[in-house]
Amino acid sequence: MSSAEINQLSDNVEKLSVTESTPVTTTEESPAPESQNSEVPSSLYVGELDPTITESELYEVFSAIGPVSSIRVCRDAVSKQSLGYAYVNYQNRADGEKALEELNYTEIKGKPCRIMWSQRDPAARKNGSGNVFIKNLHKDIDNKTLHDTFSAFGNILSCKIATDANGVSKGFGFVHYDNPDSANDAIESVNGMLLNDLEVYVGPHISKKDRESKWQELIENYTNVYVKNISLETKEEDLRKLFEAYGNITSMYLATDEAGNSKGFAFINFEKHEDAVKAVEELNDKEFEGKTLYVGRAQKKRERVEQLKQQYEQAKQEKMSKYQGVNLFVKNLDDSIDDERLKEEFSPYGTITSVIVMKDETGKSKGFGFVCFSTPEEATKAINEMHQRIVESKPLYVALAQRKDIRRNQLSQQMQARNQMRMQQAAVQGGMGQFVAPMFYGQNFIPPMVNGVRGGPFPGQPPMMMQQGAPQNFRGPNGQPVPVYVQPVYGDYQGRMQQQPRHYANRPNQMQQPRKEQSFAQFIASLPVEQQKNALGNKIYEKITESQKVQDQEAIGKITGMLLSMDNQQIISSLENEEIFNHQLDEAIKAYQDFKNNSETAPAEAAQAPVEN
Repeated sequence: MSSAEINQLSDNVEKLSVTESTPVTTTEESPAPESQNSEVPSSLYVGELDPTITESELYEVFSAIGPVSSIRVCRDAVSKQSLGYAYVNYQNRADGEKALEELNYTEIKGKPCRIMWSQRDPAARKNGSGNVFIKNLHKDIDNKTLHDTFSAFGNILSCKIATDANGVSKGFGFVHYDNPDSANDAIESVNGMLLNDLEVYVGPHISKKDRESKWQELIENYTNVYVKNISLETKEEDLRKLFEAYGNITSMYLATDEAGNSKGFAFINFEKHEDAVKAVEELNDKEFEGKTLYVGRAQKKRERVEQLKQQYEQAKQEKMSKYQGVNLFVKNLDDSIDDERLKEEFSPYGTITSVIVMKDETGKSKGFGFVCFSTPEEATKAINEMHQRIVESKPLYVALAQRKDIRRNQLSQQMQARNQMRMQQAAVQGGMGQFVAPMFYGQNFIPPMVNGVRGGPFPGQPPMMMQQGAPQNFRGPNGQPVPVYVQPVYGDYQGRMQQQPRHYANRPNQMQQPRKEQSFAQFIASLPVEQQKNALGNKIYEKITESQKVQDQEAIGKITGMLLSMDNQQIISSLENEEIFNHQLDEAIKAYQDFKNNSETAPAEAAQAPVEN
């Protein structure tokens, strides 16, 4: 083989390597060099894809054109969710050109795709050469219409209409030509023309960095002034006369409605920046025809929205800082307790800046409120002294106040942790079909007698499972207790036998029926500590079922476990107050639904991910 043939073969191998192995990290495109022959592989970018599209579905579409060497749907590195675009590699350039001509803007799964040559050189994409910006486009103009309109001026590499989250045109778009001359021809020919009865603007695309720099320069040298709070009786001539005293005015707009009545605001543009600054300084907060005027620099809508957003976030942070560690949440309040009584109860522990008992539409107490102290030390002292103190025969629950989103976050995290533990324990048990909580019994444990069989299964439950080789007396080597994996059954508050929600249960039922003269709180206190959670769990499970807010039995069990994460006194207070219980139940249901939605999305995305060898 001659040296020339070796060099040609080396070039082809290098081109093939770039096409097949370069990581896909971009979405911009440009045509392959003209020097490539039809046997050189070609890569196409395919955008505007349905998020559920798969590689196999794309293969069915593109393989009809010619042999496809590879297809890759680009996905988010963490969530594995489709990013809405893919790369299709043909074995030769001729098939790529044919696909670009025949399949561009055709519908795939109900959405018209956008195809162009893949351009992996960032410098070529970002230099802006040949890129045209079009605005004031009619909403009905789509990518194909824009492409057909501008293709008359040269070879188009990329053509796209900007759309919102619902796929509706934002009224502007971009066309990228393969050379600057075609872009200049398009600007000269189309700028100012009517497209669907709208006069469009066509000009060279300016990068975001350059736009921001230009905008900052305009802000520093503004001449346009915004005036509001104008009397509705003020005429344009009177307003002009007021502002002309500060310099030459090039234009003025007093906003009016359809009937010609003033809307109370106006825009005034001065010839010089200095005159605009002087008018703002002299006329802002000045009274004119019975109204105090606001005069300031005119702002774009985007700038105003960003400014308002920053102000809101700043105020939010200041409020959080102000009440951090000093605002207390108090619940399980008696209906007779009002603001004054609540303040009276907490005032011995420090200076109270605000206090409120929350009420419903009828003015009835909701059973909870807030007390704000002047220092964190006072708030901490109040928590230590007032938490679980009996006020009007009811024990108070007192803790630092938290925002609703933080509470929901905590509930969601607790549920996630429980779910992970459940999966880990299921894996340890050798892939059992359902989670069964491990329970450790002492040396003198005797299995329950069920259906006449010692150690047999509970009614409706799987057989008890012991570690392999464990003797029937449940003792391991050296007399140590052996863990027994079993789905236990518990007695409810009324003494009936029912299945305990399996995710939080960890002991067999040894509950006794409460005496009639006992309150529920007294009954729980009379039980051994290790049985109190079981009794509370049964009561919560029963109340959730009665509420009919949750129908799925598994969901009821998991939500019960979430509510059981609170301390016992807080649970008892909640169970004794329907409004507080319903409020906590709604938050737990919301956290469970959020967690379930997230956990269901991950397997679906994993199933769609391509298998790489």
